Amino acid sequence: MKKFITTLKNIWSIDELRDKITFTILLLFIYRLGSFIVLPGIDPNKLSNLNNSASSGMLGLLDAFVGGAFSKASIFALGIMPYISASIFMQLMTILVPQMAKIQQEGESGRKKINQWTRYLTVLVTAFQAAAYIGYLKSPANADALIPAFGAFFWVSTVITLTVGTLFVMWLGEKITDKGLGNGTSIIIMIGILARLPQSFGQEWSTRIAQRGAGGLLLMLVEILFMIAIIMGLIMLVQGTRKVGVEYAKQIVGSRQMGGARNFLPLKVNSAGVMPIIFAQAILFLPTIFTGFTGEGWAKYFTDHTNIVYMIVYSVFVIAFTFLYTALIFNPKQMAEELKRNNGFIPGVKPGEPTADYIGTIMDRITLPGAVLLALVGILPGIFQLVFGMSQGFSTFFGGTSLLIMVGVILDTLQQIETQLLMRQYDGLMNSGRIQGRQAVPSGM
Repeated sequence: MKKFITTLKNIWSIDELRDKITFTILLLFIYRLGSFIVLPGIDPNKLSNLNNSASSGMLGLLDAFVGGAFSKASIFALGIMPYISASIFMQLMTILVPQMAKIQQEGESGRKKINQWTRYLTVLVTAFQAAAYIGYLKSPANADALIPAFGAFFWVSTVITLTVGTLFVMWLGEKITDKGLGNGTSIIIMIGILARLPQSFGQEWSTRIAQRGAGGLLLMLVEILFMIAIIMGLIMLVQGTRKVGVEYAKQIVGSRQMGGARNFLPLKVNSAGVMPIIFAQAILFLPTIFTGFTGEGWAKYFTDHTNIVYMIVYSVFVIAFTFLYTALIFNPKQMAEELKRNNGFIPGVKPGEPTADYIGTIMDRITLPGAVLLALVGILPGIFQLVFGMSQGFSTFFGGTSLLIMVGVILDTLQQIETQLLMRQYDGLMNSGRIQGRQAVPSGM
């Protein structure tokens, strides 16, 4: 406890770090405040049906990402998610389209062009999702919340308001990244997820106590222990690496000996990060968009994460996207060329093509268990909801994108804080070693 208090004092004694933390908290407060501002033309006293319909399935997951703003018909109802979708699409284009890859390699000017195109695409994605959200609000189950006198202007005003709201949240995320602490987009998503934790925990607690009394208290304790174990397993999955030994040839430059060092290549077990889960959920979310977020007919199989069809399809998509995304971002040939250029080699393996094949083989072997574990993490909320009978809101904290994002963002933020401490010759946050963040992934993820 004394070590913890000393660490907090050291953090607060650094002016730059203190200003970053204060600035980040202020912008996050503004974001959370906007999540409670209801769209024009909506009666907030008649949103009970909207809250009930948005508390399950894929809509419940989307509502968790935006901190409940979706079910409140807030001006931030779509949150940062359209920007995330646009960022993912642009990153894939820079990998698949050679012209886009050249623009990205132009340095700062190229990155500015990509960022500007991402913003334009965000406007289009937000407008499309806003139109679908309007259809959802006008469905018979939610139509009572609409104010009739505002009907003539509702469509136009809602599209504009939701688009501006998403762009404002995007701006907040960029400002946090520039002047605050951590990746702003990631932190905004994490805060939206964490905002639902107290309410979900309270509902789960009251339900267990009301149903089973002392037995419910014991079951709640078991659930919390499972949550802690899953978080520990996720940390291992995020930071797990396969170290490939590398040696560098000795060189004599003048009177000095250069090289001759022994190092290793850290190959990530989960090099794709959270992206396969996001891709899989985005595909399974499409049927609900085309049905106006109602999930009627054949779309019902993709709105209930406790459905066995959903779990099977979801797992197949996650495993497939893990291999696909890893193949896109990981280039064994380029890595082998870099080693050869720097006089490095893997003991027992010839430089060049054999080294690339060797690295590629190792990557394929460790990607398979990583993909299976990632798929398991994705369906864990549905499994826990079926086995323990818990609510969907609380079950989202037992795996899936929500927990994976939270673990990754917290590790990244702690790593930045620890770096600031070590730069000023303070002790790190842990006695057992340095905190390792995630591998860099697209903006916000």
